[in-house]
Amino acid sequence: MGNTVPIEPNDIDHETDPLLQSLKADLPALETLLEEADSHWGFEDPFYRLYHQSWKVLGLQSLTLRIVEALRKHDQGRGLNDWFLEIVAAGTGKNFSPEMNSNWLNETRPILEAFFHARTFLSLAVRYAKALDHAPRLLPSGWAAVLYLYNVR
Repeated sequence: MGNTVPIEPNDIDHETDPLLQSLKADLPALETLLEEADSHWGFEDPFYRLYHQSWKVLGLQSLTLRIVEALRKHDQGRGLNDWFLEIVAAGTGKNFSPEMNSNWLNETRPILEAFFHARTFLSLAVRYAKALDHAPRLLPSGWAAVLYLYNVR
């Protein structure tokens, strides 16, 4: 691949390379999902809805869960990071009720936080699946974060 970083055979991390290869194999689907997450309706409008105090911000939960499921497909039996799952749980499963309005930020900020974490991990997974031929022993910070998502670090 023309824009990937070549790695010497001795510098390949054989424990994490299967994860990278799995992400690379699923790259077209992950890229499509990232495009949606970065789009007007996927990101911009729900972000605005928090400040507009619109119940439509709750719609972001479904995209967040789709991203989580797309990432979970690559966990290779390790499960996803507990902190990440805690953040996602706090920001999903919410239904609108008028009572939310009196506590708007506390009710809705976790929705955006969960999305931001999911979207960031998706972005990093895509970036490094495109940039690396093999998993390196010397870790770029973004790839190291992805390894934490997959409980490999």
